[in-house]
Amino acid sequence: MEKAPNRQAALVVTSISSFLAAFMSASIIIGLPSIGDELKMDAIMLGWVVTVYLLVQAIVLIPSGRIADIYGRKKIFTYGMITYTVTSILLAMSNSAAMLISLRVLQGLGGAMIFSTAVAILASAFPPEERGRVLGINSAVVYGGITLGPFVGGLLTHYLGWRSIFWTTVPLGLLTIALVFWKFKGEWAEARGEKFDIAGSVIYGLIIIAIIYGLTTLPAISGAGLILAGLLGIVAFVKWENRVKHPILDISLLRNNTVFALSNLAALINYSATFAVAFLLSLYLQYIKGFTPETAGLVLIAAPLMQAIFSPLAGRLSDKIEPRTIASAGMALTAIGLCLFIFLGKATSLWLIIASLVILGLGFAFFAAPNTNAIMGSVESKFYGVASATMSTMRLTGAMLSMAIVMVLFALNLGRVQITPEYYASFLKSTNTAFIIFAVLCFGGIFASLARGKVR
Repeated sequence: MEKAPNRQAALVVTSISSFLAAFMSASIIIGLPSIGDELKMDAIMLGWVVTVYLLVQAIVLIPSGRIADIYGRKKIFTYGMITYTVTSILLAMSNSAAMLISLRVLQGLGGAMIFSTAVAILASAFPPEERGRVLGINSAVVYGGITLGPFVGGLLTHYLGWRSIFWTTVPLGLLTIALVFWKFKGEWAEARGEKFDIAGSVIYGLIIIAIIYGLTTLPAISGAGLILAGLLGIVAFVKWENRVKHPILDISLLRNNTVFALSNLAALINYSATFAVAFLLSLYLQYIKGFTPETAGLVLIAAPLMQAIFSPLAGRLSDKIEPRTIASAGMALTAIGLCLFIFLGKATSLWLIIASLVILGLGFAFFAAPNTNAIMGSVESKFYGVASATMSTMRLTGAMLSMAIVMVLFALNLGRVQITPEYYASFLKSTNTAFIIFAVLCFGGIFASLARGKVR
C-alpha cells in the first residue's frame, strides 16, 4: 500500500497525464478539417482518426487494468506515458492518411495504459472519505484539458498548422515521465501472483472489433453480421470468464454488484449521447457558419469550462450525498442540453449554441465525478485496476458508439464525399438526426442512474 507522503505525487502525476490526453483529444477534433484538406481525407476517414484511437483503447483497457493489478499500476502507467509521448512525436511527422491512422492506433495503446491506471492509482493512494474530492480534482483537470484543447488547438492549427497540436503535447509527456521517476515512489499490485487470462483477453478484443467495426459499416449486411457475431461472442466470453480462476473481468462484479453494474451502464449511456457533440459542432461551426478553427474552438470551450469549474464541487458533494442523486440530476441537465441542439440549422443563433453547451457542461460536471466515485467505492481494492478500466471502457465504448451513430448517418446521407456547399443540407440532416438519438439515449440514462441503489 502506498504511504501518505506520496499522495500528492500521485495526484500531480495522474492529473498531468489526464490533462495531456484530454487536451489531445479535444484539440485534434478542431484540427480535423485542416488534416482532411492536407491529406485528402473524406468525412468518414476523418471520423476514423477519432474512432480508431477509441477502438484500440476499448480493446486494451480491461486487459491493461488487469495486468496493472497483477504487475503494478505505476509500472503500466509509466509504459503508457512513454508510448503516448513517442507516438505524439511520430504523429507530428505524418505524411499520409494511412500513416496518421496507424499511429493513432499506437497512441490509443498508450492512452489505454494511462486511463486504466490513473483513477485506480488515486483510489489506492487516498482514503475513501477523500476519494470524491480527488476524483473531482482529476475530473476538473480533464475538463481543463478539454476546455483549452479546442481554443489552443484552433490557435495552433490557424497559425502553425495541425502538426503543432502533436508537438505541443510532447513537453508535458516528458515532464510526466520525469516526475514518475523522480517523485513518484512505491507501487500497488494487490493481485500480484495471479495469472493473466490471455484467452479471455483475445475473445474480448474480437468482440469489441466485431461490434464497433460492424456499426461503422452499417447499413451493409456485413455490418449487421459482424454485430451479431460480436453479441454471440459476449455469451462465449461470459462462459469463459466464469470458468477460469483468474478472469480479466470478474463477472460477479456485474452480476452481484448492482451499484457497479448500473453505474457503468449510466456511464456508457452518457458518453454514447455526448461524445460526438464536439465532433459535429466542430464541423458545423467551420463548414456551415464559416468560422476559423480558432473561433470554432473558442465557442466549444463553453461546455468543458463549466465541467472544469463545477467538477470539484460535484466530487465533494458525492462524499456527503448519495452519488446517484447528483449523477442523475447531471444526466437530466445533459438531456436538456442535447434537446436544444435538435433543430440546429444555418440560421441558429450563436448565443443559443453557447447556452446549450453551458447546460451540457453543467450536466456532465454533476454526472462524471459522482458516478466515478460510486464505481470505485463499490469494489474491493484488489479490483481497483479492473474497476477503473471497466469504467474507462464504458466511456470509450460509449464514445465509439456515439461516433458510430454519426458515421452511419454520414454514410446514409452524405456518402464518401468531402463536406462542400452542395452537401451542407445533407450534413445538417445527419446532425439533427444524431441529436434526436442522443437526447433519447440520455433521457433513458436518467432511469439507469436512479436505479443503481445506494453506495452508503
